[in-house]
Amino acid sequence: MTSALDLAAALGHERVIVVHDPECGLCSVIAIHSSVLGPAVGGTRMRAYPSFDAAVADALALSRAMTYKAAYAGLALGGAKAVVDADPARPDKRRLLAAHARAVAELEGRFVTGGDMGVDGEDVRFMARYSKAFSHAPPAAGGPDSSELTAIGVHAGLAACAAALGRPLAGARVAIQGVGEVGGRLARRLAAAGAELLVADVDRERAARVAAESGARVVDPEEVLAAECDLLSPNAAGGALDAAALARLRCRAICGAANVQLAESGVGDELDRRGILYAPDFVASAGGILSLLFEWGELDAAATVARVERIGDDLGELFSEARREGRAPFRLAERRVEERLAAVRRAAG
Repeated sequence: MTSALDLAAALGHERVIVVHDPECGLCSVIAIHSSVLGPAVGGTRMRAYPSFDAAVADALALSRAMTYKAAYAGLALGGAKAVVDADPARPDKRRLLAAHARAVAELEGRFVTGGDMGVDGEDVRFMARYSKAFSHAPPAAGGPDSSELTAIGVHAGLAACAAALGRPLAGARVAIQGVGEVGGRLARRLAAAGAELLVADVDRERAARVAAESGARVVDPEEVLAAECDLLSPNAAGGALDAAALARLRCRAICGAANVQLAESGVGDELDRRGILYAPDFVASAGGILSLLFEWGELDAAATVARVERIGDDLGELFSEARREGRAPFRLAERRVEERLAAVRRAAG
């Protein structure tokens, strides 16, 4: 197995910080991938991992994805991610988050963070008491919610995928893996657009609630990737698209909010060879990071939503150019990011 240090070096990380607080039992990692374009931005995730090495590996992969997400969206921001290795349902959750927030404060603004899996808006507001680095949680009346913006962007991306397949989104069968903060909102939007929905979640009660609201049919979480559908939308943990999943897929296109959907890049190449259109996750799920345009006063709420909706146009252009070049869309998107980063490095000497 590749060590965390080797993986960090291979992915080009600037700094990886392990936080251990034996007094409260905190084990967390802050991975800063790049600050070439600006301050490193990424959410804080809380999840019980099989090992701390697995938590570190997740933080490394996710932080690189944040660099690509910010760069492709044209933002002057870098990428980072924090992972707290703990069950978010544990009763002393806030004690761990306080200790983690104090560690983030020591970075003096080099890392700007918000919520992610296992960390909701109330948790972010709590951690903001300890560090000004916590964002992505405006007051209820303060502007668009980052999860809602992510859902808006993925909805626009799915519409672009449907158009590339030569059909409207209305009437398309969409299988949604994960119906939490983003996936549930996405399901409601797709239902309003006239899509036929299949939904799955490890929390079966949540899946049932979303199905009742959206008219979806619930499928087993173990079977959703194999569902026969036009569009598959992964909105749960990363790495869902691996070799085993690839053998079972019966969709025509994939577009979702989950970060790092490809377990390895070769899976993306095989999707392209099989004629399955894959919308790069770092393009499709940029709605959350674009919420910073509102939070930092660069755009008003309506303009922020309009920018997020433009993700559909961005993907449509990417699909067209990739088709002309005869390459996988995710490879073209990665090349564009790498060219932007290289140009800024050259300009900086």
